[in-house]
Amino acid sequence: MLLKQSVTNSMEGRIILNTKPHKLLIFGAGVIGSVYALRLAQSGLDVTILARGKRLEALKRDGLKYNDNGTIKQISIKTIEKLDNDDIYDFIFVPVRYDQVESALSAIKHNRSKTIVTFTNTIGYDSWLEIVGDRLLPGFPGAGGDIKEDVLYAQFGSEKHQGTIFGEINGQTTERVKELAKIFESADLHYEIQKNIQAFHVSHAALAIVNKHFYTYDGLVDIETARSESTLSKIAADIKQNIRLVEQAGIPVIPPETKSMSEFPEKDIISIYRQMLSNDFIIDVKLGNHAVSQKAEIMLLHEVFHKKLSVRR
Repeated sequence: MLLKQSVTNSMEGRIILNTKPHKLLIFGAGVIGSVYALRLAQSGLDVTILARGKRLEALKRDGLKYNDNGTIKQISIKTIEKLDNDDIYDFIFVPVRYDQVESALSAIKHNRSKTIVTFTNTIGYDSWLEIVGDRLLPGFPGAGGDIKEDVLYAQFGSEKHQGTIFGEINGQTTERVKELAKIFESADLHYEIQKNIQAFHVSHAALAIVNKHFYTYDGLVDIETARSESTLSKIAADIKQNIRLVEQAGIPVIPPETKSMSEFPEKDIISIYRQMLSNDFIIDVKLGNHAVSQKAEIMLLHEVFHKKLSVRR
């Protein structure tokens, strides 16, 4: 795919020429990092992935292998194992689990790149700001999937509210936010600049932590148990309770689709989840290999969510 020479800047209603390609680093080669690296590289952008261990070996040996409508393809992407302090990127994307963010940010603390975009669940940013300061630009990924035998099975959302979400903590639309928007436009990726990014993160956490009901002591429930009335009733009750906690803490619930779930009868939420769990892709996301590794994230997020919101009530 040829590098796009121009993108439309919808904020200013005019064409902006790309005179200097952005240099982008994906810090981590898991599902989210890999799918962003793939899409950005396919759009001709200058993308590098930082990976380690067997994943790094696979990327060097075979390139980034991915499923394209049933056909396994591959694309060569630059890889590094270590980030030097003077190796400067326009944007560093950090798509790691909530329980890994502080470690990842500490690893790049002394790198002199000006903007670090986090793509993960969270409740707040205080500890992250202590590590990287105002270089932090919080976001949330608009993609999901799994990696099976080094092959990426993932996709991006097709609607605006399923797109990549990001925004300044203070709600301002800064130049770096506009630049990031241009990058996603050039890759034809849906995005939303969120004016209240922390409220979005807290609202999303209210839904994400109910996935704890899919975990057993040593793994995940089977699909029949996941679809059962018993499991889904617990999920529906928790969703309504968690959203009420957000509202009682004085935090706006966004987007409206999340807020509306607090008003649904539990039987409707059960029906929504049962329908979701009839989709093979959703099953992979909720119950696949990637989900197994997310247990620590979900459990920590659950603990912090209830601890912080109970204090604010």
